[in-house]
Amino acid sequence: MEQQVSQKKIEKFDVSLWLTDLNTTEIGIYQQDRYRAKSRQFTKDMDILGEVQEDGKRVGLVAYRKGAWRDEKGMKRRMVIKLFTDEVNWRGTMDLLLGRSMQLTHGARGFPVTSFSCNLSNHDQIIQIERSAYKWFFQPERFSFFILRDRVPHYYVLRRCWINIGGDYVLYDNRGKKVGKLNGRVLNLGGKWKCWVKSEHCGAEMKYVLQMFCTMLRFNQEAQWHIKDLVSDMRKGKLDEELKLEALESDLYLNPRRVR
Repeated sequence: MEQQVSQKKIEKFDVSLWLTDLNTTEIGIYQQDRYRAKSRQFTKDMDILGEVQEDGKRVGLVAYRKGAWRDEKGMKRRMVIKLFTDEVNWRGTMDLLLGRSMQLTHGARGFPVTSFSCNLSNHDQIIQIERSAYKWFFQPERFSFFILRDRVPHYYVLRRCWINIGGDYVLYDNRGKKVGKLNGRVLNLGGKWKCWVKSEHCGAEMKYVLQMFCTMLRFNQEAQWHIKDLVSDMRKGKLDEELKLEALESDLYLNPRRVR
């Protein structure tokens, strides 16, 4: 239980997502233009979803490319989540990888296996977060990832709780020990997670990954349906003419040792 963890040995933060677009961060005729001027990562179709708080103070903003997700279809429909500081400085980006997700889903015979790529500021590694295809009916879903620290990989699993109605996930380390929890609040209609992680596991990269993961959970079911539909259409030959990845995603698969 969260109460049994020593207060001195854990890091806490909250991720609160708003139900509508009407919020103080976006109200104003030129507000979007100001954000784009502060960061090139804040694109024209970016929509701020919510905020990150520590000790009751806002320390970050979470947003997504609304146009790429809501206005596009097929292979052009992409989920891109971004994390910013409260001053709109870029901290990280989480991309739904269509190519990798479709590969894993195709191999799992249509069971939706989503794969995400996290690119963080001041962190050389591209962190991959993937839904597990090893799942029996009614079992809770799991996501796995690892973080490199001084070239040592630290492995983690996020497993949804067996009994929950608020989207609770438990974080386990490579020994299967509980080292954190994302505690969803079902009464918050937009989505809210109160999170804690043991301090020895909670560097900046862990915080950023979990904050974007909480944001992704708002679209989790939609993302799975999207990938499942794409693979189904691919098998039926409906994607033959549009089976092409966007350039931004294609770049993520390039061989870093290729001759340039």
